[in-house]
Amino acid sequence: IAVTGSHGALEAHKHPDFRSVLRSADLSVPDGMWAARVAAKKLSCDTRQVRGADLLAAFCELASSKGYTNYFYGDTEETLALASDRLKKKYPGLQIVGACSPPFREITPDEDAQIVEKINRTNPDVLWVALGLPKQEKWIFAHRERLQAPVIVAIGAAIKFHSGKVQPAPRWASQSGLEWFWRLLHEPRQVWRRALVYGPQFAALSLWELAGRRKSK
Repeated sequence: IAVTGSHGALEAHKHPDFRSVLRSADLSVPDGMWAARVAAKKLSCDTRQVRGADLLAAFCELASSKGYTNYFYGDTEETLALASDRLKKKYPGLQIVGACSPPFREITPDEDAQIVEKINRTNPDVLWVALGLPKQEKWIFAHRERLQAPVIVAIGAAIKFHSGKVQPAPRWASQSGLEWFWRLLHEPRQVWRRALVYGPQFAALSLWELAGRRKSK
């Protein structure tokens, strides 16, 4: 499952190899109000925003009652521990069977094989991958034949939000299409390029594409 906003759509537009990765997903949901609105116009349907953090929370609520198991891959050990603890307290009965924080460097083939073996050994129902876009999607694509989890989700900063280390945008900001502004105020170093460079480019390309679709009708 790919959870993709304007940043991912723009990366796919610029890089054909990443476009192929996104198209290989069995399900793709728009993590961003503007991405959802553009998708709704292109597909002529009621497409709504699905934030990665909301998707994770909704599934954890379901998993706590159904017994589905979860594995987290990505981010730091501290963030993983905080998120796991908070989610278990919020959803009693939630099973998080493992978490792995990969080194912040290029890993060796042996280390890569050990990580895959470690994940498969726990046999999770869902593997949540939080390596950041586009690294997480590329990682899933490259390992999809070796991973035994039936569902693998690329969720970006969702684990960081649930850890409490980063404050997610309030619902009103997301619904009004201003989540990018909220995150720019709270995480300027992390998101300034996405908000001030990628955002306008996505808007311009979307308007151009939608105008072309109207002319062709």
